[in-house]
Amino acid sequence: MQRVLIVLAIVLGLGTVTIYLYQDEVKEAAYSRLTDDMFLPADTDAFDPGPAVGSLFPGLRASYQGKEITLLTPFAGAHGTVLVASRSLDWCPYCMKQMVQLQEHKADFDKAGIGLVAITYDTPEEQKTFADAQGITIPLLSDIDAMSFKTLGILNEQYEEGDMQYGIPHPGMIVIDPQGKIVGKLFLEAYSTRVDSAAALAFAKTALEIDAD
Repeated sequence: MQRVLIVLAIVLGLGTVTIYLYQDEVKEAAYSRLTDDMFLPADTDAFDPGPAVGSLFPGLRASYQGKEITLLTPFAGAHGTVLVASRSLDWCPYCMKQMVQLQEHKADFDKAGIGLVAITYDTPEEQKTFADAQGITIPLLSDIDAMSFKTLGILNEQYEEGDMQYGIPHPGMIVIDPQGKIVGKLFLEAYSTRVDSAAALAFAKTALEIDAD
């Protein structure tokens, strides 16, 4: 019996060491399995938080490269802007995978004349860590005191001040035309699903009345 316990202890010890040595790979594999079926081809539900389509973009209060941002004008494309509201690029696997996929399609947004910009509640330092590791060039805004998500009407009110997740939004996309009018939104009630980036681009082009290639 003692020999069995010793063997079990050795096996557990080796397993612990292996997980420690390869923790990044283990975490990446777990995230990959978790997010396998997260992308949908369209907004399939009636969930519709945020400012109404047809209204003017209300502004925000966020930090970007050490400056306070209240308008999206610096990030606008010739034909409009897509603002991606995301929960966290520090701990949310769905948000991370979506941002990586959006980066893969960034050139297509640029070609269509659509500015792509994202906002999360993460600190600028957390955003930079993720962006550097994943090669993200999409501008990442850091919300200040949840003011942006409150102003936009997309703050997730499930969490209270003091909670680790307080300040996250309902994830989604807001399409804004060059005059600052909201012409489309993509919000899914389940935080574990997102509209596929190629489908989101097609939706934005339609909403902005951009001719198809």
